[in-house]
Amino acid sequence: MSAAPARQPSTTPLKFAYWVPNVSGGLVVSKIEQRTDWGYDYNKKLAQLAENNGFEYALSQVRYMASYGAAYQHESTSFSLALLLATERLKVIAAVHPGMWQPGVLAKFLATADHLSGGRAAVNVVSGWFKNEFTQMGEPWLEHGERYRRAEEFIRYLREIWTSDSAELNGDFYRLHDFDLKPKPLASEGRPHPEIFQGGNSSDARRMAGRVSDWYFSNGNTLEGIAEQIADVSGEAAQHDRTVRFGLNGFMIARDSEKEARETLHEIVAKADREAVEGFGSAVTQAGQSTGDKKGMWQDSSFEDLVQYNDGFRTGLIGTPEQIAERIMDYKRLGVNLFLLGYLHFHEEVQQFGQDVLPIVREMEADEAEKAA
Repeated sequence: MSAAPARQPSTTPLKFAYWVPNVSGGLVVSKIEQRTDWGYDYNKKLAQLAENNGFEYALSQVRYMASYGAAYQHESTSFSLALLLATERLKVIAAVHPGMWQPGVLAKFLATADHLSGGRAAVNVVSGWFKNEFTQMGEPWLEHGERYRRAEEFIRYLREIWTSDSAELNGDFYRLHDFDLKPKPLASEGRPHPEIFQGGNSSDARRMAGRVSDWYFSNGNTLEGIAEQIADVSGEAAQHDRTVRFGLNGFMIARDSEKEARETLHEIVAKADREAVEGFGSAVTQAGQSTGDKKGMWQDSSFEDLVQYNDGFRTGLIGTPEQIAERIMDYKRLGVNLFLLGYLHFHEEVQQFGQDVLPIVREMEADEAEKAA
């Protein structure tokens, strides 16, 4: 693959999303106190707090069975719809597994959710890493490359059925024959259909993102690591006359001093549920090593990384509000468009973000825009 031209930092203000805690156990696999709840009443209030504190998106997690500290789970699409109806501006991204859904049924569900919410529904297509969720429900488990081929067809199907009056698709996994979905999702400038997100670290995932996805989610990563991913995906997208936007996972610990923030991180790791973390690590390491080039997600994650199960500590959003804002801007300069954030205590820390961190980020963005002008 030829190298992509250097990606220019966007002048558009950064967007922020948060992980919906619709799965029990919080966002870290640790026995530290987490004032976070997986129930609806807690999440309804959280969604309303989030949209009033600078968050534009929320991502509902997808789990089907108890595993690795997540004893209970609410289903992602129905939970997302409930949050859409409880808010006015928040866009809610429902994570789904192609192997668990017929794409036409999902396309219809999301079109309805889009109308009910005034155009705020979105989807995150997860190719799947947890084998037991499939095999214990009696569904076939495909090898890594095939899961991404299926996910790519799934996305092509969604886009075709949402935008064509006589949808046609002849794939290896899915087919459409002169199908006209009505009503179509709501369309607006720059958004012809619900936004399609996708994650993954492997070469298969990156190529898929370049070909079909609107957004590419990255696990937590260093500045060097995310720069390499952005260049790779952008290069693939350029070959197909496309652009992809980039989201980055990060676990935020904002405290009055860097020392206090680091102590909190140390306590999280020291109180980690070792059995759950090691079990999760074993499962995801096998998934990462199943790729031909060994670039799968989590393939080089340490024990500490896995305590936040999407490598959120790696992004380094730990310190004072000023330090975190500067770190966020470092990533924006590389081409990150959105941050997907997790917290120990969601209600309190989402408000803290809106009051203490976001204003500094916006001031820095305005200063850089003024200098560029």
